[in-house]
Amino acid sequence: MANTQAMCTAFKVQALNGSHAFGAQAANGVRTVTTKDDFFIALFLVTATRNATDTVYNTTGELAGTGNYTQGGKILPNATAPTNDSTTAHWTPSGSVTWTALTSSGAFDAAVIYNNTATAKNEVSVHTFSSQSITAADFTLTMPTNDGTTGLIRIA
Repeated sequence: MANTQAMCTAFKVQALNGSHAFGAQAANGVRTVTTKDDFFIALFLVTATRNATDTVYNTTGELAGTGNYTQGGKILPNATAPTNDSTTAHWTPSGSVTWTALTSSGAFDAAVIYNNTATAKNEVSVHTFSSQSITAADFTLTMPTNDGTTGLIRIA
């Protein structure tokens, strides 16, 4: 078992079908999106198997809801609208996410982004990092620069 960084394949199809709203915009001729969806980020144990085949958020392999961690994770700050640099569209949360005084229920190495507004809680992507085991300390996921090279979600 291992977590693998990837944009979820189901998300790609859902994006083409207009199922996710990372930003609010006026009418585009076919549909009107006036509010952004709420995207969450949750932490997963090294023993989980999160990858491109994920479709919907579930708690299998997620940190236990103990030690200042709540299953379901935290909402991502979303004050930055999607944009593009030349041929790469991108979106990055507008701020970092911190779990204060976290004591993890085990070693973890992945964060999953999912659309909490969608009824099915459709997954967007899996992001991996070095294995962490935290005891009563702050854990922060610092977001990258929002551009076509390092933006968190990029479509080229």
